Amino acid sequence: MCFVAYRSTVFPQLQSKMEALLSSCKLFKHWPSILLGLLVALAIKYIKTYRKRRLRTSSWEQLEGTENVAVEFTLADSAIQPALEEKPHVPFVPGHNLNPNGGRRFYELMRGRRSVRAFNANIKPPIDVVEDCIRAAGTAPSGAHTEPWTFCVVEQLAVKQSVREIVEHEEQINYSTRMHAQWVTDLRPLHTNAVKPYLTDAPYLILIFKQTHGTTTDGRKKLHYYNEISTSIAAGILLCALQAAGLCSLVTTPLNCGPALRRLLERPTNEKLLILLAVGYAEDNCKVPDLERKGLQSIMVKY
Repeated sequence: MCFVAYRSTVFPQLQSKMEALLSSCKLFKHWPSILLGLLVALAIKYIKTYRKRRLRTSSWEQLEGTENVAVEFTLADSAIQPALEEKPHVPFVPGHNLNPNGGRRFYELMRGRRSVRAFNANIKPPIDVVEDCIRAAGTAPSGAHTEPWTFCVVEQLAVKQSVREIVEHEEQINYSTRMHAQWVTDLRPLHTNAVKPYLTDAPYLILIFKQTHGTTTDGRKKLHYYNEISTSIAAGILLCALQAAGLCSLVTTPLNCGPALRRLLERPTNEKLLILLAVGYAEDNCKVPDLERKGLQSIMVKY
């Protein structure tokens, strides 16, 4: 009863005081206009932000692909010069080929290529063979002939051990937390895990870096167009050359290891790790997964 009496007497008094306070405040009289003004200001800010973001995006979309192609220019258009020396073109001289039936012969050579994870640590291929293979990789086409690649060949066991420690540390995290369960499950038939003995067993490790940009002879910044796809093409040619030389290889793309490996090899900041290759001869008892490759009808469409 006391509470009912208190509510009936006190609450009306509080209510009347609040109404008097609100009625005396000029701001509350104009709250619809204030709210509308705030909404208009927020809308203008959003439109400006969206337009800036869209302009940045459209400048990239004007160029084919989404690679590091669009780079800020510091020179006026009249001062821009080509990175290559402007010289007359020369007659095309065809190179050597495997004819007759060069395509078939090359296919028969490459169909035996497999990813090898068990290397013979006691037999080391001659370094000049590896160098010739890298020379072949250097013939790859590249955007505006910028040749945006660096091939780091690691032979020293101590350096290979450091590479292995970096990779295995990150792979432990990758397999346990970063990689989706489906990804780990899909790798199970290949018998891969976070332990990488081939990184120290293989006589050579070739770390392939893409260069995001370079420097011209006169000190200007040289743009490297389509640096990733250009370097990837060079890596493909390197795989073919290694196979032709009778060497085995394993292509790896160590997740989250690029910056640490770049620092280990003291490479400049414009180089980004793309591929890590283990190269050598396979062990005598080496085994590989029993895989089948897609047939021609599955990978080729005629028009």
